Amino acid sequence: MKKYSLLLGLALILCGCSHLDKYINVGSNATPQEKFRACALNEARGKLQNGTLFAQDLTTTKNDIVNTCIRKMALEAAGIDSEAQTITSNIINSLRAAQ
Repeated sequence: MKKYSLLLGLALILCGCSHLDKYINVGSNATPQEKFRACALNEARGKLQNGTLFAQDLTTTKNDIVNTCIRKMALEAAGIDSEAQTITSNIINSLRAAQ
């Protein structure tokens, strides 16, 4: 019951608080914690809007958001975050053309 209350509270916060934008939009000089918080809020908000935030249990949803944000932050730290989408699209298109 606590898990569902927590998820419901998170949903209400994500929907109702316009001041969350200050946490979602961080600058390049933000700390890793601030960047992670912004990523996690963006991912949770996206899942809420897509209707998938409550599709799985709390642990699975939390782990999915954490892993996604860690990957994004690692790409950013490596300096290839802006290129990652293009690189991946090119690989997929090349494999599709080879079939």
